[in-house]
Amino acid sequence: MPFRSPPEDVFAVLADGRRYADWVVGAKRVRAVDDAWPEPGSRFHHEVGIGPLTIRDSSMVVSMDPPEQVVLEVRAFPAGKARVTMTISPRDGGSEVLMEEVPTGGPAKAIDSWPLRRLTMLRNVESLKRLRRIADGG
Repeated sequence: MPFRSPPEDVFAVLADGRRYADWVVGAKRVRAVDDAWPEPGSRFHHEVGIGPLTIRDSSMVVSMDPPEQVVLEVRAFPAGKARVTMTISPRDGGSEVLMEEVPTGGPAKAIDSWPLRRLTMLRNVESLKRLRRIADGG
């Protein structure tokens, strides 16, 4: 997805663990962020859900390559866990941001299918639109 802002500005939002609930669809709030954030192995602790259904879990930094890539292990047990890779590339004075999510454990992996991936893609497109509004200052 194209962004007007440069990769460094997009990455700054991703590197702020407290901002994830501002742009990730389904995230209700960030409860805490490890002091070592965003070092690999550090976590932010969140609540995700829809309506009254809330799951408390955490997501962990797998790797960071500023300002080009963030890889997270996102968890929402009992639903499962996934690996989310955010890749940021320079493009026409702004950025191109790609968000890839692959289920890696729990029921999410067991029921992985084309329809589930399509729903995930639609959710992630909306998340990217929200991220773009924040990064681009709108």
